[in-house]
Amino acid sequence: MKLTSFNEDDLIANVILLLENGRNAVLTQTNTIMTLTYFEIGKYIVEFEQQGKNRAEYAKKVLKNLSEKLTEKFGKGFTTRNLEYMRKFYLTYEKTKSLISQLPNEIFTLSWTHYLLLMRIANESERGFYEIEAHKQRWSVRELERQFNSSLYERLVLSKNKESILALSKEGQIIEKPEDLIKEPYILEFLGLDEKSEFAESELENAIINKIEKFMLELGKGFLFESRQKRITFDEDHYYIDLVLYNRILRCFVLIDLKIGKLKHQDLGQMQMYVNYYDRFVKLEDENPTIGIVLCKDKSNALVEITLPKDNNQIFATKYQLYLPDKEELKRQIENM
Repeated sequence: MKLTSFNEDDLIANVILLLENGRNAVLTQTNTIMTLTYFEIGKYIVEFEQQGKNRAEYAKKVLKNLSEKLTEKFGKGFTTRNLEYMRKFYLTYEKTKSLISQLPNEIFTLSWTHYLLLMRIANESERGFYEIEAHKQRWSVRELERQFNSSLYERLVLSKNKESILALSKEGQIIEKPEDLIKEPYILEFLGLDEKSEFAESELENAIINKIEKFMLELGKGFLFESRQKRITFDEDHYYIDLVLYNRILRCFVLIDLKIGKLKHQDLGQMQMYVNYYDRFVKLEDENPTIGIVLCKDKSNALVEITLPKDNNQIFATKYQLYLPDKEELKRQIENM
């Protein structure tokens, strides 16, 4: 970064930024190397066991001895349990071993703690999806766990066709058209609102604004926040859009209206009005058509289908819930697709 002035504060700020970037790069590289090292340790353990001396009691004794020697030389981090995790890590990702000599710094792009969580996922396609998304979206371990607990993979699978489902585990979530943004349902458990208690739409909106970062993560990729209660006026009447966002991937405005009860056809008509206004008076010529999402607690799919045009790709109604979903129930739904 080239200094544009001889201001001392600029000098200090630039040097600090340079050091921070350097340290972050070193940390990332170190995490990658250590993760690869743990994979290799797991490989040695598995290969040793495959020599024929893999009796359970003998294997435990070997791991115990190895743990003691490594702890004595390197300190913490090499308990018997951790060595068992390294063994499992190798067995889980063994299919990638042929690539390691070619791409040693690209096979494992996350931290060891991320992989400890990923190894809990038995479904290979689901695990691949979360690994890709965690890397692309730079999810922390806590965010990865939250996305897994909210059944993001299952929710996306239920909203896609078979061809798109196959791509999830290899490419992650791809945003190419408005429908790709939509999930069913959106999970808003982080708002801390009681599902059974009564609250107003303004309270739901306030809770979202207070947790706007988490809300944006739940919405998905490419979202930018513009405003809340955006006023639009025509014929001297004022209307207020709950949330106005912009998606930089699709290059379009995304309008969100919040409904605490069951969806009504008037709600869809109102959103159509908002979308028409933005398309005609707000969006630029090189931007794509506006998307409108009505977030509701309950809805009738038949009502949505009969209210909206057959070729609709701008207005969407989808449910939200204030608690984590039943993952097993979603899996059963996927099996019945």
